[in-house]
Amino acid sequence: MNESFEFQNPWLLGLLALLPVYALLLGRPGKLSALRFSSADIARAAGAQARAAAGRFMIFFRLLVVALGIVALAGPRLANQHIETETPGIDIMLVLDLSWSMMAIDMGRPEEKITRYEIASEVLGDFIKQRPGDRMGLVAFSGVPYLASPLTLNHEWLAENLRRMHIGTIGDLGTAIGDAIAVAAKRLKAVPNSKSRVIILLTDGDNNKGEIEPLPAAQLAASLGAKIYTIGIGIEKPCHLPAFDPATGKLKLDAAGNITPTLLLQPANYSVLGKIAELSHAQFYRATNRRELQNIYADINRLEKSEVKLRRYATYQPLFHWPLLAALGVLALEMVLSNTRYRRAP
Repeated sequence: MNESFEFQNPWLLGLLALLPVYALLLGRPGKLSALRFSSADIARAAGAQARAAAGRFMIFFRLLVVALGIVALAGPRLANQHIETETPGIDIMLVLDLSWSMMAIDMGRPEEKITRYEIASEVLGDFIKQRPGDRMGLVAFSGVPYLASPLTLNHEWLAENLRRMHIGTIGDLGTAIGDAIAVAAKRLKAVPNSKSRVIILLTDGDNNKGEIEPLPAAQLAASLGAKIYTIGIGIEKPCHLPAFDPATGKLKLDAAGNITPTLLLQPANYSVLGKIAELSHAQFYRATNRRELQNIYADINRLEKSEVKLRRYATYQPLFHWPLLAALGVLALEMVLSNTRYRRAP
């Protein structure tokens, strides 16, 4: 918001140029005096003194009153310029895998002890910041889906809910991709007159739980006009699941600070993810490290652009009363002085 001073009717300020004419009219010779003096020198001296002091002083007051009145008529005001963003609004449901395999440490640098979920959560948080004009929601899933946030423009609240989650938040084990897509599609359907509907699914596993298979769920979402971008993460070879605490989602390290490997995880078959994306006329992506995942979300951000429109308007705070009050004050002072100290004889 920008604040500036202006006049509603600036052309009226041109009347200020007439004040010298008004001053000449006020100072023109008046009627002959009704008093007679025995000496012209006495009258001349009295007239000169009045003109130099009281006369000019009172004329200045009258000119000031008129000038302030003209300024008030010109309409001084403060203009507050506002700019609002109008956008058709893309509705985006983020679908994030919270299954135990997301604790695998295979996408960071060798010296890092960072899990797939930590990288995914970090990149997803950055993506949320880049879409301020879109309604976004979040569905997390493991063996069952969990609505972490409905569609909202309050992205700070959405990001806070994302930060609260960890692997182990959902007690049911497994990977229910189909059910998660169905929940996201249901939430998109609940929003009337949506300009565009998008689901972004991130997972590292195969569907092995749930009541709805992934492809029928994708068909349901596609029938609502939703695109489903699918992202499969993790390396293309077996890796161990490290020991961790499901209550906190923190890794369990040994006395030397090293991770303790447990189960051997096999690479997922991501052919289903490709079919899901194809059914909804979207794209399937693979990410094996942080940089690749960042590039994927950047590509989706580019493909699903919102058309932003700027609406400009102004609100005004009138200030005419200040010069008007000042004019009335000067006029009152002039009247008091002209009837007291500078009172003129008839």
